[in-house]
Amino acid sequence: MGRRMKEPRWRKWVNRGIAFWNYCSAGVWDDTRKKFSVDLIKTLNITIKSFLNTDIQTQACAMTYRTLLAIVPALALLFAIGRGFGLQNFLQDELLKMFPSQSVIITRSLTFVDSYLNQASEGLFVGVGIVFLLYTIINLVSSVEACFDLIWNVQSRSFWRKITDYTAMILILPVLMICGGGLTMFLSSSLQSFFHVSFMTPILSAMFEFGSFLFSCLFFTAAFMMVPNTKVKFKNAFMSGIFTGIGFQILQWLFVSGQLYVAKYNAIYGSFSFLPLLLLWLQLVWVICLSGCLICYASQNIFQFTFSDQINHISPDYREKLTIAVASVVVQRFVNREKPYTVVDIVQRYGLPSRLVSDITNHLCDAKILTRVVINQEHQIYGFQPAVEPAIITVSYLRIQLNKLGNRNFIPNFDRNFPGVISTVDKINQEIIAHADDMRLQDIQISPNPIT
Repeated sequence: MGRRMKEPRWRKWVNRGIAFWNYCSAGVWDDTRKKFSVDLIKTLNITIKSFLNTDIQTQACAMTYRTLLAIVPALALLFAIGRGFGLQNFLQDELLKMFPSQSVIITRSLTFVDSYLNQASEGLFVGVGIVFLLYTIINLVSSVEACFDLIWNVQSRSFWRKITDYTAMILILPVLMICGGGLTMFLSSSLQSFFHVSFMTPILSAMFEFGSFLFSCLFFTAAFMMVPNTKVKFKNAFMSGIFTGIGFQILQWLFVSGQLYVAKYNAIYGSFSFLPLLLLWLQLVWVICLSGCLICYASQNIFQFTFSDQINHISPDYREKLTIAVASVVVQRFVNREKPYTVVDIVQRYGLPSRLVSDITNHLCDAKILTRVVINQEHQIYGFQPAVEPAIITVSYLRIQLNKLGNRNFIPNFDRNFPGVISTVDKINQEIIAHADDMRLQDIQISPNPIT
C-alpha cells in the first residue's frame, strides 16, 4: 500500500480559519457556555450585524447636522457652567489645543458664544433667553435619544419625562466634563509645585492623561445609562464607555496630529477650512458614540439571540412543548402567590431563547390565556399572570384557545370544496377533548432547580 500523503500545513491553517469563521458567524449561538470569550464573540457578532442593519453612518450624518445647528448654544451652556467653576480659560485653551491650526476661527466663534450668553441674559422677559438655550439643547438631546432608542428597540420618553430627564442630563454631563478638566488642571498645578524633581514631570503628565481618559469614559458611561429609555446595567455601560473613550482619544490624537499638516489645505480654503474639518470630526465622533451604544446593547442582550437559526425552523411539536412550559411557569407562580416573572426572568432561570419566549408570551396574551401586569412603569417592564381562573387552564384548553387564534373561514367556498377535511378535523378535536387526560398546568411538574 502506498503511503498516505501528509496534508500540507497551510491547508490545516485554512481549515481552522474556515471553522473559526463559521463558529463566529453562526455556530457561536448554539454554544450555551457562560465564558468571557464566548460572550465576547457573541457581542462582536451582534454589534457588527447591528452596525450594518441599522445604518449607523446615516444616523451619524443626521446627528452631525443637528449638532452643527446646536453647537453655539451647546458651547454657550458649557461656558456658562464653566464660568461658575472659574474654568472658562481652561475650556478655551482645550479648544485651541484641539484645533491648533484654527485659532483665528475659534476665537471668532467664542465671540459668538459671548454674544449668545449676553443675549440670553438680557432677554425681553426674565429667563426667556435661558429657556430658549435649554430648548435648543433639549432638542439635540432628544435626537440623541431617538438614535439610542432605535438601537435598543424601545419607545421614546413622554413629553414631560423628556423635560425632567433631559434637564438633569444637560446639567450633570457638562459638569462631569468640566470637573474632570478642572480636577486635572488643579492637580497638575498643585503636584508640579510640590514635586521639584525633573523626572517626575513625565510621570505626572501620564497620570493626568489617564485621568482625562477616565473622565471621558465616565462621561460616555453616564450617557449610555441615562439617555436610552430603558434600564441599562452599569457593567455593560462602563465596558462600552471604555471602548468609546479609547476610540475618542485615538480620534483626538489623530485629529490634533493632522491639524499640523493642513497648511496647504488652509491655503486653498482659507478660514473656511475649519468647517469641513469640523464636519469630519463630528461625523467620526458620532460613529464612535453610536458604535459604543451598539456594544452596550449587544453585551446586555446576548441571550436574546441564542439558537436563532433553530428558532427559525422550529417544529410545531417542540414549539407546543415550550408553550406549555412557559404557561405552566406563569400559572404556578400565580398559584403560589409569587412575584410575576418577566420574559427576562424566564429566560435567565430556565435558559430558554428570549426571542422565542417573547413570541410565546405574546401569543398566550392574544389568546386570553395570560395577561400582562406592570412591574416597572417607568422602564415599561411587564410580567405575566393568568388571564382566567388557573384551575380551568388545562393542556386541552390551551390548545383550543391557541388554535382559535388568528383569522379563520375567510376563503370563499372552502367548506363546499373540502367537506371531508372539515368533518375530519372537527372529529379529531372532539376525540382529543373527550379522551384527553386534561392535565392542569398548575399540576405539571417543573424542576425547582433548573439546569441552564
